[in-house]
Amino acid sequence: MSSSREVMVLSDSEVQSAPPTPRPPQPVSAPPSQIHIHSPSPARSPLASPVRKAVAGVKGYLEEEVGGHVTRLADPRDAWLPVTESRSGNAYYAAFHSLSSGIGFQALVLPTAFASLGWTWAIICLTLAFGWQLYTLWLLVRLHEPVAGATRYSRYMHLATTVFGDRWANILALLPVTYLSAGICTALIIVGGGSMKMLFGIACGGSCLARPLTAVEWYLVFVCAAVVLSQLPNLNSIAGVSLVAAAAAVAYCTMIWAVSVARGRVAGVSYDPVHKAPDDDVDAALGVLNGLGIIAFAFRGHNVVLEIQGTMPSTLKHPSHVPMWKGVKVAYAIIALCLYPIAIGGFWAYGNQIPPNGILSALYKFHSRDASRLVLGVTTLLVIINCLTTYQIYAMPVYDNMEAGYVHKKNRPCPWWMRSGFRAFFGAVNLLVAVALPFLSELAGLFGGISLPVTLAYPCFMWVAIKKPRKGTATWNVNWALGILGMSISLVLIVGNLWGLVEKGMRVKFFKPADFQ
Repeated sequence: MSSSREVMVLSDSEVQSAPPTPRPPQPVSAPPSQIHIHSPSPARSPLASPVRKAVAGVKGYLEEEVGGHVTRLADPRDAWLPVTESRSGNAYYAAFHSLSSGIGFQALVLPTAFASLGWTWAIICLTLAFGWQLYTLWLLVRLHEPVAGATRYSRYMHLATTVFGDRWANILALLPVTYLSAGICTALIIVGGGSMKMLFGIACGGSCLARPLTAVEWYLVFVCAAVVLSQLPNLNSIAGVSLVAAAAAVAYCTMIWAVSVARGRVAGVSYDPVHKAPDDDVDAALGVLNGLGIIAFAFRGHNVVLEIQGTMPSTLKHPSHVPMWKGVKVAYAIIALCLYPIAIGGFWAYGNQIPPNGILSALYKFHSRDASRLVLGVTTLLVIINCLTTYQIYAMPVYDNMEAGYVHKKNRPCPWWMRSGFRAFFGAVNLLVAVALPFLSELAGLFGGISLPVTLAYPCFMWVAIKKPRKGTATWNVNWALGILGMSISLVLIVGNLWGLVEKGMRVKFFKPADFQ
């Protein structure tokens, strides 16, 4: 009896994976990849005593489950979903995914924030925001498995549901998380498709006789390429794709700021904050809010960090947060080496003449003639590659949710043709949104304000709710203060952007996408 109790206690310590959605109480059969038969290791000497046999069985269990790298899923059906289908991730994969999801075309707009805030306040705000989001990222990494050997939260929405409840999680977190996945994929189509059109113009030259494709046709080309690349089955399988995305982002960020600085400051450059009406306090306030919003939105990836960590094995002896945090530290060190030079170098070169779309547009505007076509072409090609590959990691949580509905209803894995159909359908929806609602770029600040708590506020509240630090301690005070401050900034940005839309108006043109410049 004592030996059986020991085995029962140990089985409760197995590492579990959190389900993406509540599950009906029905019996399921584990897929073959998740069936593990634990037989006692044969003794090297005769063991006639039942007690010794029980001890040998417990020893074999400890060696295989607790000390090894085998993780058992709470629901066997999780092994059929793209996020948790493979658990062979490591610190390198974490670095690739974190770098791919953490840097992209948003970094190119940072010099415009400097134009709104000026040198001093822009650098201070950029540094504070970088430290803040890195802290909340650490909170999420530790909250993925808050109790060693207990539930693992492999999806942001499941963690939000645990903390806020089903109703409030849908109200507070569902729209921001959906926007950060599907919205970024739509933005990648616009940027990637527009860059394809620009690359065609650079390669063809002014004397080209070929008929150029329209913006919508280039969007379609981009989506077709993205859907073909999306046929890789799960999050672990796109580690190489994320590596390509990270390398492309680092390369084009470095090339853009290096060429801009090498060409020197443009004529008539000024570093005073840009306001259309110097004596208009309303315009000045909107400019400051716009600059703060650009800095806040340059940091992304919190909505997929739990999914990335969910691809790693985790045991009591080797918890997943250790390799995950190693990969995150390396990734964000590289991100800092990209963000600061592109923000500071870009503002130094262009000052208040920086275009609203950022330093890439400034490169084409001011150096399209004095810079070589090879440099411009390679830079544009790297932007396209980064958009195509980054699309995959942001689309993966959406694929996971789409397949979860089928898997939990039919109690069997999604067939390959249906999985491909889901991914093609998601690409078609993104294309439709990008073409039909081209004015969404004017609402980016508003949606960004709505999604800001996912990065800066909710992780702090989640830590207090799950870890339950003693009231009045430093941890309790810091997390409550940062959470409330993050919600306040989000509210200010939402109100400010709505105010700006009322003051300036918004051009609503359906099915008339403008060229990306």
